[in-house]
Amino acid sequence: MKRRQFLKLSAAAALATPAAAGLSKAWAQSYPTRPVRMIVPFGPGGPTDLPARIIAQRLSETLGRNFVVENVVGASSNIGTAQAAKAAPDGYTILVTVNNLVINPSLFEKVAFDPYKDFDPIALAVGFSSAFSVHPSVPAKSVKELIEVIKASPGKYSYASPGLGTPSHLLGEQFRVAHNLDIVHVPYPGSGPAITATISGHTPICFASTTTAAPQAQDGKLRVLAILSKKRASSLPEVPTIAEAGFPGMDGDGWVGALAPAGTSKEIVALLNKQINEIMAVPEVKEKLVGLGLDPIGGTPKDFAGVMRTEGERWAKVIKAAGIKAK
Repeated sequence: MKRRQFLKLSAAAALATPAAAGLSKAWAQSYPTRPVRMIVPFGPGGPTDLPARIIAQRLSETLGRNFVVENVVGASSNIGTAQAAKAAPDGYTILVTVNNLVINPSLFEKVAFDPYKDFDPIALAVGFSSAFSVHPSVPAKSVKELIEVIKASPGKYSYASPGLGTPSHLLGEQFRVAHNLDIVHVPYPGSGPAITATISGHTPICFASTTTAAPQAQDGKLRVLAILSKKRASSLPEVPTIAEAGFPGMDGDGWVGALAPAGTSKEIVALLNKQINEIMAVPEVKEKLVGLGLDPIGGTPKDFAGVMRTEGERWAKVIKAAGIKAK
């Protein structure tokens, strides 16, 4: 889904849904009465963790109870997602995740959750792009040159991604298949670890979020060859999009959204939706998110449910076309 379509949702969404507007003051004060667990199924420092922590801090301040981010990593987000799916639908467990939620059922032979039946969407929070990066030692200054370098040394190069089934991984596989490259995929539990592996030289190529790649590129620790999006990244304005680099059809934006276990009270979902929309509209929050390479979105639970369906169908086609399967 295009980022501008994401942003249209934000413009169209009212900051308070009708259900939330109708909540009584007495009821609103009754939730939460204890800390709320926010499961992030990826490691710290990536495009999922960073907005989750901003949201958690703001919710803690406005609702008067701690919203605690817990990174439950493993199995390309499947472990943390399954934990959230099995949690009591009482409003005290929230899942904050990315596209993997709707991608993994098409990628893995079996997952312990159904993204549509086991969760109630709360709100789409932010969108983000991925960066196609290399270690400075790689003798390529463009995507075209990198293809030539890889073909000249088959089997020598590997690429890192934030995990199996992430948009970054799928884009990397599109790249490999499209150009018949002998290159190995190395998955990591999040964008932070993936970028770290590349700047240390373990995996000389990386497909990961612009959020984590941009600071490293600005410090000269990475060379970003292209932005895997319809538009250039504000944090790296000099870097071309993948289409501008001569390879259209490889763009793929990610998103971060919040969900509750299916059956959670509609009033709780509406309250959290209202709060997250308001957080996304706070000027200093917007400025901070944009500075991290994230686009605030917002919208209704229905909006988010529609995005989930569209993205699930889209990436299922990519997975089938590339013949990608994970066990």
